[in-house]
Amino acid sequence: MKKILPIILSALLIGLAACTTEKRNNVASNIPETQITSVINQLKENNPSANAALTLRIERGVRQVANLWRESDGTAAEFAEFCKTSFVADADELATLFNTLERNFEIIQGYLHTINVHLNKPLHLDVGTVTPLDMMFAGYNISANLTDDMFATKIAFKTALNFPFYSLEEKTKLGETWTRTEWAYARMGDRFISRVPASVQQNISRIFTDADAYISDYNIYMGRLLNDDNQTLFPENMRLISHWGLRDELRSNYADLTNGLEKQRMIYQVMQRIIDQSIPQQVVNSGTYTWNPFSNNVYNNSTTIATTREPDTRYEVFLNNINAMKTLDPYSPSYPTQVIRAFDQVMEIPLQDVETLFRGLLSSPQAREVAALISSRIGRPLEPFDIWYTGFRSSGGIPEEELTALTQRKFPNAQAYKADIPRQLEFFGWSPGRAKDIASLIVVEGSRGAGHAWGSRMRNDVARLRTRIEANGMDYKGFNIGVHELGHNVEQTITMNDVDYYSLTGVPNTAFTEAVAFLFQRADIDLLGLENNNPEAEHYLALQKFWACFEIMGVSLVDVTVWQWMYENPNATPAQLRETVMRTAKDVWNTYYADIFGVRDQTILAIYSHMIMLPIYLPNYPMGHLIDFQIAQYMEGKNIADEIDRMFTQGSIIPQLWMQRAVGSKISIEPLLQAAQDTVNALK
Repeated sequence: MKKILPIILSALLIGLAACTTEKRNNVASNIPETQITSVINQLKENNPSANAALTLRIERGVRQVANLWRESDGTAAEFAEFCKTSFVADADELATLFNTLERNFEIIQGYLHTINVHLNKPLHLDVGTVTPLDMMFAGYNISANLTDDMFATKIAFKTALNFPFYSLEEKTKLGETWTRTEWAYARMGDRFISRVPASVQQNISRIFTDADAYISDYNIYMGRLLNDDNQTLFPENMRLISHWGLRDELRSNYADLTNGLEKQRMIYQVMQRIIDQSIPQQVVNSGTYTWNPFSNNVYNNSTTIATTREPDTRYEVFLNNINAMKTLDPYSPSYPTQVIRAFDQVMEIPLQDVETLFRGLLSSPQAREVAALISSRIGRPLEPFDIWYTGFRSSGGIPEEELTALTQRKFPNAQAYKADIPRQLEFFGWSPGRAKDIASLIVVEGSRGAGHAWGSRMRNDVARLRTRIEANGMDYKGFNIGVHELGHNVEQTITMNDVDYYSLTGVPNTAFTEAVAFLFQRADIDLLGLENNNPEAEHYLALQKFWACFEIMGVSLVDVTVWQWMYENPNATPAQLRETVMRTAKDVWNTYYADIFGVRDQTILAIYSHMIMLPIYLPNYPMGHLIDFQIAQYMEGKNIADEIDRMFTQGSIIPQLWMQRAVGSKISIEPLLQAAQDTVNALK
């Protein structure tokens, strides 16, 4: 499930792009090259015994400051004086400077985060109607002026001068031999590498808030859906958010041997109406009328009423999101597009490497073999929605209605789930004391949207677990999501409080926190204290993970391809974007799925809400699956809690080095392909 928007926005806006020694920021600097060279030479003369590392710091530090310096910051002479008086050559003095910066950045970021949490509560929590004023406050970026303030006070320049930036290529080449302190210094060097105006940041925050609100309130009232016989198939009070709730309900109906297939086909039809925007506006987030999604007729009692389709709002929101992120491009000379930033800077794995992994799995022979196995298990040819088949993920053979009755009884409110967290953590292997300590830094709240996890930004502050909790308690879907978000919260708590340097807190990228969330979510039935009646449940882990990757890797390719198209077509309208998304979804489907499913030109890969509200977030999920599988394989026979503590206290070093040190190998599809093949062969 998605991590919350402000965290993602923060990651995108803090340290947007590097200013290398070869590239000058295309937002004009007023420092001539002759002055830069003069300052570098003067600092070298001031430190005649400087080694290679100190010389590198001088050269890079001065150039970084020059690239960020503006006329409003002072004259070229004032730039020179600042560099000469602010550069720290002595190692002990540099350590003192670093420690001071670490302490103060934690204070600033931690408390700004707390303010942001409280301003966004009306939007994120199920606490009543969201007012226009709530939207205004939530759209206000409390930290928008922070970058400007850091440069105005010269703190940003002091940091950039003394802690040089290293590119991903350099981190990959050098990072294996770096000490923890050197890694922390390098991450400090990532902090001020671009200079985005507050007005740009504020606008992006507003756009993100609007997108979040649109998706959070996009519900379908399932009890008001009609089939062609004018029958309702779903409970009267069932309200599902798109796409998460719709997808999870579709998944749950594999267990319904009476009406399950008809329900799945109806949900699939609803999804297609959302994608192509033929859905009537009157049925979005409203239970006033009944609706037949096949005929697309809407009724008031038994009378057909005139309707209007949703006017491409979905794609208008998506387009606003894309255009907002593109406003960062002029401030990112080394990562000049959001596509490049998403991979080289944020994920820290090049797009080409990610696509190679995804296309390798999608085109693997195992895809056809696993699909054939699924078809034999469900007793019919596959249909497009079977990309969400969950038969490899055991629910102990218990119908969802019974699971919901149990979860509603155990967790009537958020407080009941909060009280149960220590027990759940003990299940994974933490000692009672350690489980209690971790749980003390996690709070549980009822979510307005599908659910999310929101970590803290300073030590000893709380992480927040949000999932849907209806008036009659937490249903099984809410519990399943809650366990997933608990995995995020545990990672967030450990990587914030137990990592040795604040600059290294967190994980290499969001795929790693998804890995922990998947690890937890897989154990949801066990956490309910139920006996798993499927003796081969663990045996099917590889197939479950493989099919999850097969689903979401195609979705990720659609997401990235659409962004690339938008850069080639900057003046596209919402209608043109809609057609492009649908065409791209069909192209990816036809390339990797059509032969397996026996049907072409399907658009279902475009249903994901992440695509509309989060800029190129989806690839983190399949990367998370791959990482999760490799970690799970490594953990076999080991204490899960001990391994999580060991692995995740590495903090935010680059992903491939993190994996090498965690499990002994880099991120790869090969372990999953081999395990899936072994399982299929055994079943044959």
